[in-house]
Amino acid sequence: MTDHVALLGTKGGPAIRTGSTNPTSNLLCLSGQRVVVDCGLGVTRGLVDQGMALKDLDQIVITHLHSDHYLELGPLLHTAWVAGLKTPVTVHGPEGLAEYWTHFLASMQNDIAIRIEDEGRPDLAGLVHFKVVDPTRGFTIGPLTVRAMATLHPPVTCYAYRFESAGKSVVFSGDTSYMPEMAAFAAGADLLIHEAMLGEALPALMARIGNGDDRLMHHWLRAHTLAADAARIAAAAGVKALALNHLIPSDDPAFGEAEWQASIAADWSGPFYLGHDGMRIPL
Repeated sequence: MTDHVALLGTKGGPAIRTGSTNPTSNLLCLSGQRVVVDCGLGVTRGLVDQGMALKDLDQIVITHLHSDHYLELGPLLHTAWVAGLKTPVTVHGPEGLAEYWTHFLASMQNDIAIRIEDEGRPDLAGLVHFKVVDPTRGFTIGPLTVRAMATLHPPVTCYAYRFESAGKSVVFSGDTSYMPEMAAFAAGADLLIHEAMLGEALPALMARIGNGDDRLMHHWLRAHTLAADAARIAAAAGVKALALNHLIPSDDPAFGEAEWQASIAADWSGPFYLGHDGMRIPL
């Protein structure tokens, strides 16, 4: 297994439309360890399309409890189970994920009970374990060391994560407003994957969504990062490559790669990846 990150879903926000990309999910492959980072809608198909056998799922990390980052956590685990999963899966993330899992199991209790009784499958509930992330302490996932940092994403708790092994490092910004401290957290990383939005495209996106008011625009502006600011962070951090992900918007034909490139040109001239679903970035 070569070291890489696969961007499975690259859209910011939970809605999908005809022709749009999927909400956020990623697969990190480093030092022989696979880690799913976020489980937005489409993560299960995204993993299969990357050639991963779902029965081999064992580590998941969640940045925060907005639906575009964990809506498909339960369905992924259930689908992995019916695909042959019989070994433990650990889910790392903020408080609240275990409660979500309890309610998911309750919603599927008839199906799960039938499959255990009728098909001889192991108890799904017993295979999944949750660990609440403490940003003051690092943790390990196999050969990987992981650090977390709380981001600025009101009104929910969100974490950025830095994964390191064998001299390589990858940073996922999570969702956050412009946060100069991210530069120190990402310092020297081989790859910074940072959320990004295009300010000039937001009014058209508001009109397209149609059922939000000024509070939605206020949320974007106080809880997310403009692409130019993400580029500024990458430059200050001295990272080797920058990928923009969780794109707001990702599906407006009036704003394509040229506009994203122009938005970062003043601050970043290094290797750059504009995320799209299924993109593999080598490490």
